Amino acid sequence: MILNALVGYYERALNDPEIDLAPFGFEWKAIPFVVVLDRQGNLLSVEDTRSTVAQKGRAFLVTQSEKRTVEVVPNLLWDTAEYALAMPREGDPEKTARKHAAFVERVASLAIDDDGVSALKWFLENADAVTSARELVVGDNPNVAFRIDDDSPDMLVCNRPGVRAAIDERRDPDGVQGFCPISGRSDRIARLHPSIKGVRGAQSSGASLVSFNLSAFNSFGKSQGENAPIGETAVFQYSTVLNTLLKPGSRNVARVGDATMVYWSARATPLETQFPLFFSEPPPDSPNAGIDAVRELYAAVQQGRYVGDDADQAFYVLGLAPNAARISVRFWVEATVGEMAERIVQHFRDLDIDRASFDREALPLWLLLASTAIQGKSDRVPPNLAGATTQAILSDAEYPAVLLSAAIRRVRAEQAIPHPRAALIKACLTRHYRMTNRKELAVSLDVERPETAYHLGRLFAALERVQGAAQGNLNASIRDRFFASASSTPATVFPILIRLSRHHLGKLDSSTWANKLVGEIMDRIEAFPLRLPLQEQGLFAIGYYHQQQSHFKAKE
Repeated sequence: MILNALVGYYERALNDPEIDLAPFGFEWKAIPFVVVLDRQGNLLSVEDTRSTVAQKGRAFLVTQSEKRTVEVVPNLLWDTAEYALAMPREGDPEKTARKHAAFVERVASLAIDDDGVSALKWFLENADAVTSARELVVGDNPNVAFRIDDDSPDMLVCNRPGVRAAIDERRDPDGVQGFCPISGRSDRIARLHPSIKGVRGAQSSGASLVSFNLSAFNSFGKSQGENAPIGETAVFQYSTVLNTLLKPGSRNVARVGDATMVYWSARATPLETQFPLFFSEPPPDSPNAGIDAVRELYAAVQQGRYVGDDADQAFYVLGLAPNAARISVRFWVEATVGEMAERIVQHFRDLDIDRASFDREALPLWLLLASTAIQGKSDRVPPNLAGATTQAILSDAEYPAVLLSAAIRRVRAEQAIPHPRAALIKACLTRHYRMTNRKELAVSLDVERPETAYHLGRLFAALERVQGAAQGNLNASIRDRFFASASSTPATVFPILIRLSRHHLGKLDSSTWANKLVGEIMDRIEAFPLRLPLQEQGLFAIGYYHQQQSHFKAKE
């Protein structure tokens, strides 16, 4: 399913002028230095394509790079300076010589009728010319390519028409022919799949989405790609698309926790542009972009704009995470644009809870997750939590149990329920209740709520208010001393708190309002439970938060 969707995006991107996809057998690569030759193979100059803005050099269309491990494998008609020009590197000059010899041998063995290839062969046979070119190249083993002087500046030897024609003939004459389940046609089966780059935390040189590097992973004596037989064409298309989606500056990638999320639709839709704003931190130059996107999405769903052609388009979300030399699929969600919009809106509806005027109107996922971490730091969120939560949002499933547990743990540790944490707890409980046909939590105070745990939270907030009215600001209130135990073992704590409240009531000039408030809540509580399980601790927290917000509203 994943590879099918990626190949489908390749077909869409070919007709999109804003997406510059490489043709079969090629890729876009930064080439800092271009060696310019005449048609006789004489060295004319070495062009430095770097600039002060992009020190990596201009991006050129080059033949697809080979997948290397420890073996010496040269690329076709371009490579690093070590391969192409025998640039010495510290540690192993003999290996450098072997790499350059392999590059020269591969070029010499090419049976391609092309003036550029012939000129490059003559150049590589001239050791003095190679040395002269090498002396003009600087840096730590940069990429080097070749160009004929009267060709256009963008046409390297490796992408001349003759080379392109040869690439179309396939590069592995000894490959295994078989049926490709992605294309549905017979094709040469890819032995190795290209590396995928851009997944945060993975190797900078790229990691494999599909690989079999140990005999334990092989079946029936097959090796490498024969265990997952996919045609060369489909492998090129899915890897090219995935690398394009993940490249720096892509509008189709977002980071959520340790997961790198890529998303796309079968056809360009507004949701593609808005999607990252619901999950990631907003750009520095537009801090309210996420709030504006949520408002626009609400309006679009309510006004029926996601009905019709756009709504029926397929929308895909792929979550990737590093796993040694491989990439693991953290989650995969496939839905229509309309379904995806409804699910995201439902997520924000579930989060909706009373808030102060200075609190954020729409809470992005990164802020919700940070509220469950020590000191509110995103880098302390458990690795799998972000991916599991994102999948729940996009699949309209229950939030992971560990999300509620993490939020409650922070409440108990800090004796505080800020707006993001309260919204998260409310969303977890609301979604669970909806899926188990129970009454959902309200946005604000609900005095008719049937559960005792909710009213225990309200009672704790009321007793805290009474204490504050009687004694003013304290170094340690009942919340600081008793919140954790009151929310988990009410029977051991509330009798003490009620006795203390009588002392506090005696200090008030007028205790009518306090007696009425506490009495109304006590009427909802038949007995103090010995223990509260996790979900009821969440209800306690929401009851406390709702009651506090009602006090603030009363003051206003």
